[in-house]
Amino acid sequence: MSFIRHAKLRRIESARLLWLALPILGAQLAQVAMGTVDVAMTGHASARDLAAVSIGSSLWLPLVLFMIGTLMGLTPIVAQHVGARRFAAIRPAVHQALWVAAVLGLLCAVGIRVLAPPVFAFMSVPDDVAPLALRYLDGVALGLPAIALYETLRFYSDGMGHTRASLQFALLGLAVNMVSNYVLIYGGDGLVALFGAYVPEALQAMPARGAAGCGIATAISMWSMFIAMLIYTRFSTAYTRARFGAAFAWPSAAPIGELLRVGLPVGVAIFAEVSLFTAIALFLAGYGEIVIAAHTVALNFSSVLFMLPLSLGMALTVRVGQALGRGKLRHARFVAFNGVACALAAAFVIDLIIVLGGPFAVSLYTGNPAVQRLAIELLLIATLYQFSDALQVSIAGALRGYKDTRIIMVVTLASYWGVGMGLGNLLGRGVSGAFEGLGVYGYWIGLIAGLSVAAALLGLRLVRVSRLQRFSASGP
Repeated sequence: MSFIRHAKLRRIESARLLWLALPILGAQLAQVAMGTVDVAMTGHASARDLAAVSIGSSLWLPLVLFMIGTLMGLTPIVAQHVGARRFAAIRPAVHQALWVAAVLGLLCAVGIRVLAPPVFAFMSVPDDVAPLALRYLDGVALGLPAIALYETLRFYSDGMGHTRASLQFALLGLAVNMVSNYVLIYGGDGLVALFGAYVPEALQAMPARGAAGCGIATAISMWSMFIAMLIYTRFSTAYTRARFGAAFAWPSAAPIGELLRVGLPVGVAIFAEVSLFTAIALFLAGYGEIVIAAHTVALNFSSVLFMLPLSLGMALTVRVGQALGRGKLRHARFVAFNGVACALAAAFVIDLIIVLGGPFAVSLYTGNPAVQRLAIELLLIATLYQFSDALQVSIAGALRGYKDTRIIMVVTLASYWGVGMGLGNLLGRGVSGAFEGLGVYGYWIGLIAGLSVAAALLGLRLVRVSRLQRFSASGP
């Protein structure tokens, strides 16, 4: 392949990848914004309400992310069917995924209520906060089946290559969440403060529910997203070739088994990653409020920036899956490694944002000079792991396109918990009689090591998987 033709193909493929990834990025940021809105609005209600929402979220979010990761297995399944033009096979795959989603959503809803009391007792949650956190979780639990069904339809849409729907309905969910939060958290007094005496007396009498109202508002936004997505996928022309329809289908072992084989390792990997950051936060609790605050600020800002390579990885699953479905195996390899190169370019942009805009961003989070200083130092450390992080998430996206997800789970567990947490804990706490430890810096160095090992191991796997197939078809 000539250099000019190769460069042209890279530009074309990069443009197609970005076309898919940008709506996903918008959807991811909208979902992040929902959590920010919850924190901001409950924080203005009272410190107790804010504590209840923060503690409750730390319980239900990891379970929901595990569920979403499992359902993510539908994207490469649909993408490969689209590439092979097996449109009739998409309908039963989506039907079976909806069964799995319904069961997972119900299990998560029941699970958080069963787990919450003993977990809160173990965490020594204050007696005045625990009951309010339980009421918050009662509200959230009502929406978990809906978010599971919504994510299933979202991944079906992504697999079809129609990622704009993800953005549209994430923005809808954000809007519904903001309005519902305001009404239910602040009640009639909040409406009067906003609109004055024009508020009807019946609405003025609404009680302020605080954190409990936030939980109900979250459930309302989840159901709104699902119902809107259901209507859209049923009637939009974007799904004409593979509309999943309304025909009833009983659960079937084979397609459910395929979904779980592809998706369950992804769910475990995501849960392991989320639980790692939760564990680090717990380990840092003894270092004082300045360290905890700076760690939270730096991690939150870098996590928002991470949405860009994450979205590229999710789009890469679609592009690789569709190429494989068409039987263009060498082209799938080209798509995969071109996507990894795009993620590295995104990491470079992120580093520029951190270096040039990090101090300003930190100032938006806090006015404490000590917190600001430490957070900026941690962000400079974060510039070192952006390339490893972009590599591992993009390579994992490509491997999902190949339906090769078990290795993602194994590598994530070994790299994050074995290397990342093991080395981070060693460097952070030190060794008695040898060195005192680096504190929070040690844990962040451990993160860099864990992400780097994950990127290297997943990269070797992608090379091996793509090399085994690349001679089976003509080039791109």
